[in-house]
Formats: sequence, structure tokens, C-alpha cells
Amino acid sequence: MTPALWIDDVSFAYGDRPALEGVRFELAPGERAALLGHNGAGKSTLLRLVTGLVKPASGTVWVGDWDTRAKSPAELARRVGSLFQHADQQLFARTVRDDVAFGPRVTGVRAGDAAGRVERALAALDLEAVAGQHPYDLPPPLRKLAALAGALALEPALLVLDEPTAGLDRRARRLVTDALSARAEHGVALLVITHDLAFAAETLDRGLVLERGHLVLDAGLASVLVDAPRLGRLGLAPPPLARASTALGLPGLPVRERDVAAALVTRCSA
Repeated sequence: MTPALWIDDVSFAYGDRPALEGVRFELAPGERAALLGHNGAGKSTLLRLVTGLVKPASGTVWVGDWDTRAKSPAELARRVGSLFQHADQQLFARTVRDDVAFGPRVTGVRAGDAAGRVERALAALDLEAVAGQHPYDLPPPLRKLAALAGALALEPALLVLDEPTAGLDRRARRLVTDALSARAEHGVALLVITHDLAFAAETLDRGLVLERGHLVLDAGLASVLVDAPRLGRLGLAPPPLARASTALGLPGLPVRERDVAAALVTRCSA
């Protein structure tokens, strides 16, 4: 099976300042990966490479069987949906619906199919009630969701997202988790930069850690989230359920709500 994403020995620099050096990993269709690391570790640069905004100095970024060096960002949008950290920069149309529709329209999706994609994306993030409003008339959390809806409406093979839950309340975070999980179950690969480790625990299952442009860890996300010393070196702390799981010595050290609850029920029934 062709990987959804293959980062093949990729390096990149800004002038004489290295940003990534010899990074190598693959994402299979449906795989869900968290990209972790300090600010300046190379995370956002990696997303820019995947979306074709910059090209690798060496090595190859493959999106499916496409070499990103041979594709423009507009072409890559047929396979890659993206959300950048400052989501406001991705909103420009007069209504939320028009903004969400922009990607399918410019990538050549037929009008009837595009309309269906837009409505599915709006529904997934509970944006139907504000679809006719100007994006900048909405509060920042809804603007974030509107920008994410634009990525979902592309119905791509790969979603690359930078801090998709920043500034969101619990309900909105759950909408994002459910929307991304549903797409992963249908074969969409996820590569997500996040400092929201509670969200990551519920949504993602693989941890990729960058340090100073090098990929230093590629492991199951649950094992990363219960490793307090490693997270501490990244300026992060284990999410609450990971801390509880460790403190209670639950079998397998689960980190997701349903798994922690099941482990507690088993312990209490013993």
C-alpha cells in the first residue's frame, strides 16, 4: 500500500540556519500522528514542506505517489488539507459557506459534489447556523472551526493541522476530535502539531518528536504521554488521565477516557 505521506531523508534550511536535517518517516492511510517538540524544532517547517509552500533542500516529500517538488500548493490541495496556526489568515470570503467552498471549487470538484462536501464539513463542526455570516464577524474560536471546515471540505487523503484546538472550549474540542476521528476511520491520514495533549490522547495514536530539526522519537503516543521526564524536556506535562493512569498503576497505562474507565471498572470489579 502506498503511504499517504513519506518523508524521505528530508533536510531544509532558512539561509544558513538548518530547520530540518535527515527527517524520515511514513504515514499510512488512516494513521493518526501527533508532531511534538519545542518552538523552533521544525514542526511548522515540516507542514510547509508537506503542503508545498517550500521545497526540501535535499530528500523527498511524497504525498501518495506525488513528489511535492513537482507540484504546486494548489495541486497538492487535491490530496492535502491544511490548517495553519494562525487560522484567520486562511479566511477571506464574504461568508463562512463561501470560504469552506473555495477549496473544492478551485481544485476542480464538480458543483454538485462540492456542495455536498461543504455541507458535510459545516455539519461536522456544527457551523450550519453561522454559514451565512462573514467569518470576521465570528469570535476567534468559530473562525478556527471555519478554517478547519475548509480543510475538511477538500476531503483529502491527508490532513496536516497546526494547533487545531487552540482557543477552543471543551465542546468545540470534542467536535474536532469526532470530525478527525471519523475521517481517519475512512482512511484519511492525520499529522497534527499540538500542545493540547488531552486532545491528542483522545484523537491520535502515534507520537513523532522533533528536536532541533531532528526526528528523535517515533513511538506509540500513549507511551509518550506517560513519560513525564521526556515531556518535561519538551516543555509539556502529561495530560490528566495519563497522570492518573500512572499514579494508579493501571494495566497498560491507558490514556484515553474510555480505556481508563474500562481499566478502573475492571480493577473495582476484581
